[in-house]
Amino acid sequence: MSSIRARADTGLLFFDFRLKGKRCREQTMLPDTKRNRKRLEKILDQIDAEITLGDFEYRKYFPNSSRATQFDSSVGLPEGDSSRGSPLFKDFADTWWRENELRWRRNTILGNRAVLNRHLLPAFGDRPVGEITKADVLTFRAEVAQCAGRSGNATLSPKTINNLMGILNMIMTEAADRFEFQNPVRNIKRLRLRRKDIQPFSLDEVRLILDTVRSDYKQYYTLRFFTGMRTGELHGLKWSRVDWDARQILVRETVDKGVVDYTKTDGSQREIAMSSVVYDALRAQHEVTGESEYVFVTRDGTPLDTTNVTQRIWYPLLRYLELAPRRPYHCRHTAATLWLAAGENPEWIARQMGHTTTEMLFRVYSRYVPNLTRRDGSAFDRFVSGALNGGLDSGEQS
Repeated sequence: MSSIRARADTGLLFFDFRLKGKRCREQTMLPDTKRNRKRLEKILDQIDAEITLGDFEYRKYFPNSSRATQFDSSVGLPEGDSSRGSPLFKDFADTWWRENELRWRRNTILGNRAVLNRHLLPAFGDRPVGEITKADVLTFRAEVAQCAGRSGNATLSPKTINNLMGILNMIMTEAADRFEFQNPVRNIKRLRLRRKDIQPFSLDEVRLILDTVRSDYKQYYTLRFFTGMRTGELHGLKWSRVDWDARQILVRETVDKGVVDYTKTDGSQREIAMSSVVYDALRAQHEVTGESEYVFVTRDGTPLDTTNVTQRIWYPLLRYLELAPRRPYHCRHTAATLWLAAGENPEWIARQMGHTTTEMLFRVYSRYVPNLTRRDGSAFDRFVSGALNGGLDSGEQS
């Protein structure tokens, strides 16, 4: 009788069924959980049905299995025929996807699927994985480098190319391990990335923006400039995540295209200390949207849409003020550089930003680090509060 079982030594699930009088056991990389068992049982039901109808193709479900050749309809082809060797890239990629999808977050799933559909499957889909060479991969990368990029860019960026090469490498690494051939992607070096020069706003520019922006967005941009929150984190901020007593913002989820999701990384789960400016802004916002679930909402009570805010509020405002056009993400850079200018401790800043170490802070903002003295946010509070109220107080000028 067909069943889904777990290995005693690893706890990983495997298929156990019979075909043409032979017992077949096929390993997966999925741990023994209720969700995984339910998913595999659906696949097993389909396998049983196809076996009963005589339509079952072993290689369709288990292209990486050594048993696939035994049940191939292609047995009898001339020696060395590729259909008897490693599976086609598209078949193995499908297996790799099923085995890994459960551990990915939503944005990773969307990104990986886009890379597969747009680039990898058209280039390698009908090629046996064992026959893809290093020359093939280098040719592919050179061709991809000529593809048009997003946002009006003539070509794909080196970062995007490295990302899709990374996905190809993961697939080929697994295939090479299972079919015992050398991974052709293994020794190909990543493209060098150009260092981007960040363009944070000065405190005078921040004050100009906050004094000019529509009144219903003043509190929104106050938080953008003085908390370092990412767009999705701010749009996903709920009033239940605002701790008034501890004066903290609890970053726990994000909103992207109307979908609530986990934060970018585990390190992004953090508590941001409210400066007086942020605390006052949230109090003012609470008077407006306090009855809603989310802090910043549309007229319908739903979280803000990133594209709408960016195109209808942000860029028109910068043009009106004759400020250099910068992505909203530079508000996050602004928070980091203002904290550094205030003399806050880099380790404290890294925690506020959601970085697990100070490595990125020093790499991106090194020229903005004046000292390593303070570590609690109080200096930033005095620095910004004083500046926005018409100048630093006498205690901070000395």
